[in-house]
Amino acid sequence: MSNFYICLLLAGLCLLASCHHVPGHQGDHDGHEHQDEAPTASHQESGHLPCLKIAPIGAEFAFKFYRQIVPESAGKNIFFSPVGISTAFLLVTLGAKGATRDQILSGMGFNQSVINEKELHDGFHHLLQVLNNPEDQIELSIGNALFSTDKFPVQQKTIEKAHDLLHADVVHSNFENVEEAVKQINSYIEKKTHGKLVDVVKGLTPETAMVLVNYIYMKAYWENPFNPESTRKRDFFVDNETTVQVDMMYRNGIYSNYHDEELGCDVVRVPYQGNASALFILPEKGKMGQVEQALGPEALLKWEGYARQKRIVLSLPRVSLKTSYNVKEMFKRMSVTQVFTDQADLTGFTEHSLKISEAVHKAHLNIHENGTEAAAATIIEMVPMSLPRRIIYNRPFLILLVEHVSRAILFAGRVVNPNEH
Repeated sequence: MSNFYICLLLAGLCLLASCHHVPGHQGDHDGHEHQDEAPTASHQESGHLPCLKIAPIGAEFAFKFYRQIVPESAGKNIFFSPVGISTAFLLVTLGAKGATRDQILSGMGFNQSVINEKELHDGFHHLLQVLNNPEDQIELSIGNALFSTDKFPVQQKTIEKAHDLLHADVVHSNFENVEEAVKQINSYIEKKTHGKLVDVVKGLTPETAMVLVNYIYMKAYWENPFNPESTRKRDFFVDNETTVQVDMMYRNGIYSNYHDEELGCDVVRVPYQGNASALFILPEKGKMGQVEQALGPEALLKWEGYARQKRIVLSLPRVSLKTSYNVKEMFKRMSVTQVFTDQADLTGFTEHSLKISEAVHKAHLNIHENGTEAAAATIIEMVPMSLPRRIIYNRPFLILLVEHVSRAILFAGRVVNPNEH
């Protein structure tokens, strides 16, 4: 096998409730408590959407990958895009053959006896259509790029399949001029993430034959924004020995929420404008490990089924964090090994012998109030005389960002220190 490599780069950016005022949302419109409603009517009417076929498997992969990160992330924030990582490796399977391809699909949970290739490809193709919907109120984009060189030309049929199924751009690059190639790829990622993720690629070698890039960018506004004037400095208890000061946001409003006595956690769903919401999971003291082990589709169904719309006093910290992961090592722990070795069969890309030398995922999360000073003046809240329950996220918590139509987990993570960066 020649010593030429494919590098896989994954970039995820999530700006939640970025500080810009969007008019027309002045608080809760309904003061009554009622059961949680379906996110969208179309979701109920379209149970046979292709993307829903892959949704449960995608959720399983999200939590499986999360658990690979936990052992090396004690006391650290966790944040990544499951849908971004799975989409990137599906792109790899378009050029993989035999045992290499089968191992990747199996590691991601796509059992070929349960879901065939057409269902898999149709599901991801439709998922990208849903997520890249320009008519949704959420600014969301996900896509892929394949940077290749004339020395190792990519087969035309693979180029066409990558473009048709996964919206992949195919870009010519010259890896013999490493500095220019790095600049080109970083410029592409910076543009696709609206300037928020820069210098993702730190270095390549002249032996690089191909670079695969996946990016996901999300900018969303709370359906009911927090009032910046209510934000105060408060203590956040990182662990038994460490306390940090954070900007704690505050809102008295109606949210879908549930207290899980069995697992020992509070779950609050905070909706965005559009077809997505954030699920904030607050374990009781000493229960983080227990909740993390229970994370899975069954837990999500349970929380969704038991959650009710109730008025609460919600306190959430502003969050700003960045993460970086060696996806290659995570996948090897999930028994995906061959694609990283000399036994890799990636001849669907090019006739030359190649293997993946590096797979890196970087993500960035910002959570803010969604309000300027002018917006604060328009936020009018009416509260009942009785004091609602307080749920204060002043210790480590979990976060899941879910798109409703596809039921895709866009981002998942754990916030241990909101001010880590």
